[in-house]
Amino acid sequence: MGVQDEPIDPFNGDPTDPAAGLNDLNEDAESEPLTEDERQDVLEDLSDLEIYQALLSPTGIRGLVIECEDCHEPHYFDWDLLRGNLRHLLTSGRPRVHEPAYDPDPDHYVTWEYARGYADGVHDTLTEGSDDEPA
Repeated sequence: MGVQDEPIDPFNGDPTDPAAGLNDLNEDAESEPLTEDERQDVLEDLSDLEIYQALLSPTGIRGLVIECEDCHEPHYFDWDLLRGNLRHLLTSGRPRVHEPAYDPDPDHYVTWEYARGYADGVHDTLTEGSDDEPA
């Protein structure tokens, strides 16, 4: 027998499995697809994420921090994980189940608002003086 890629489920077949009800949730939670407005919002978030990553990664920022509405804890997402979560939302119509990252360094993450402001500042700096202003 070779090495297993996935960890073995210690509760496999256990009638007291604490996660047993999660399968029922997935079956019952056939959610409605995103509305056109919601879909557009997610596509815009994906586009913004690309810009934020391009601008902020060279400064040592690894991703974004989001205040979770459910648990009221900050969740730290690296760029690829956040991109994957947004793509999952587009295809399934619902967010992935998530847990906070283990011991992230908050100095390496910024909020959406900070990233947006940073991108706006870079844009304004690059376009400053590019308008044909009368002398």
